[in-house]
Amino acid sequence: MRIVAGSAKGRALQGPKPSSGHIRPTADRVRETIFNMLGQFLDGQAVLDLYAGTGALGLEALSRGAGRVVLVDQDREAQALCRLNTDALGFAAQVSILAQPVARAVETLGKKGERFELIFADPPYAARVVETVLEAVAASGVVAPGGMVVVEHDKREESPEAHAGLTRDDQRRFGDTLVSFYRAP
Repeated sequence: MRIVAGSAKGRALQGPKPSSGHIRPTADRVRETIFNMLGQFLDGQAVLDLYAGTGALGLEALSRGAGRVVLVDQDREAQALCRLNTDALGFAAQVSILAQPVARAVETLGKKGERFELIFADPPYAARVVETVLEAVAASGVVAPGGMVVVEHDKREESPEAHAGLTRDDQRRFGDTLVSFYRAP
């Protein structure tokens, strides 16, 4: 795993231990396609990375010019990987790591008035929570007007055309993975 483009292009990211079956990092090729679709550079945007795992999506966003990133994961190994990768890339001043379940983190951020132009969600495929994530993000108010929510999920899980006020703009398939792009009004 590596950062694909931007200020940290080519820098390696630490991945989970081979014995760790619960952290599934987004492949470099998938990340590259996601960012090609979003636009190469993020011009100071605030980014929220839910189910962050290694932090790869949020850290890629920082490398491409995002202003700040909040990484959310309740798993201790994932939190350690996020810290390790953030520090290794020199992004510690721009990153906050929340060690909470996603629903609680989104609610807390919403109550604080936090807004994000770009939100990534890469939940465990077995969880089947696409609609739950969209509901939580919309209900908390953390997605900025016109913001984008990108959800990576199993190809066997349906993602709605629209849900909780968010409208699906696009969807791409990569083997067993679907990436659904939702836009806020």
